[in-house]
Amino acid sequence: MTRKRVVKQHGASSAASKVQRSPRVQSYEAPSRWWLKRGLLALVIFLLVPCLQQTLPELIQHLVYTHRVRVPFFIDLSRPSDLSLNHTVNMYLTSEEGISLGVWHTVPESKWKEAQGKDLAWYQDTLRDGSPVFIYLHGNTGTRAAAHRIGVAKVLSALGYHVLVPDYRGFGDSTGEPTEAGVTTDALYVYNWVKERSEDSLVVIWGHSLGTGVATNAAVKLHEQGRSFDGVILEGAFNTKGQEMPTFTWYYWRFPGSGYLFPDPGKENKALFPSEENLKKMTCPILFLHSEDDHLVPIQTVQEMYEVAVTAQNAERVKMVPFDGSLGYLHNGLYRDPHLPDSLQKFVLSL
Repeated sequence: MTRKRVVKQHGASSAASKVQRSPRVQSYEAPSRWWLKRGLLALVIFLLVPCLQQTLPELIQHLVYTHRVRVPFFIDLSRPSDLSLNHTVNMYLTSEEGISLGVWHTVPESKWKEAQGKDLAWYQDTLRDGSPVFIYLHGNTGTRAAAHRIGVAKVLSALGYHVLVPDYRGFGDSTGEPTEAGVTTDALYVYNWVKERSEDSLVVIWGHSLGTGVATNAAVKLHEQGRSFDGVILEGAFNTKGQEMPTFTWYYWRFPGSGYLFPDPGKENKALFPSEENLKKMTCPILFLHSEDDHLVPIQTVQEMYEVAVTAQNAERVKMVPFDGSLGYLHNGLYRDPHLPDSLQKFVLSL
């Protein structure tokens, strides 16, 4: 009886010992599985991210241009009169085979009554009236119907100027997909189209945000042909020099030989827009417009670009007009400033 009780006690103590030890086994196994899962996840990310950068250039393209975000929504771009542009005609220009650009042409405000009911031919004929012509190259996202773009057209029209606002390829109702070379070609085509019809009228290029890169690219291309814009306005200009594309690939480059497996996507970046380098080659008068509270491009960046342009030309041909940050114009609101028309008129008279 005693031995049996001893055996039972020994068995009970062994079972109790196993019960007490089992949590220890789990406590060691749980962290192991935890690190294994996260290690596998890190490996997948390590391999997947550079693959996506190599195989999905369309994603990078969309992040640069955001051309598929076609705001405002439910707008018929063929009817600018619906947006209170009652002296504006919609037209389509073919910049390259298969590329159709939607373009608005707004005549000087003084012609608004005469413009009622007129056809495209009448609008084209008005380009010969001697009034300066502005070509507005907008930034990324949205279409020519964006409120701040309409605002700029109205300001220029009120000053007695013609305004042409194209949507680059892939934007709005224009066909194709945007690339740096493509949108530059579009801008040059619109310029040449205007020059053929405006005789000796001044033709000024106004680039905003992304459009500043397009404008400086086009200016250099024109310079290579021995020609020049009459003037260029750069509003909210950005500078890509020294700025790397925000990716995670810096991590991979720390390992020897990783460059062969994970090439730097910036080397094949199709949206460079080297504005600073372009400014060194430009010979036309330039006016920089920038708000001190611009939340996308610090004014210090534009100040540096202004100094580059002045060094390439001189302070008489390159001007900069800053706008007080307390006014709250940010990146898109300069058209609301009551002093902007005076700055524009002064620039045009200097050309």
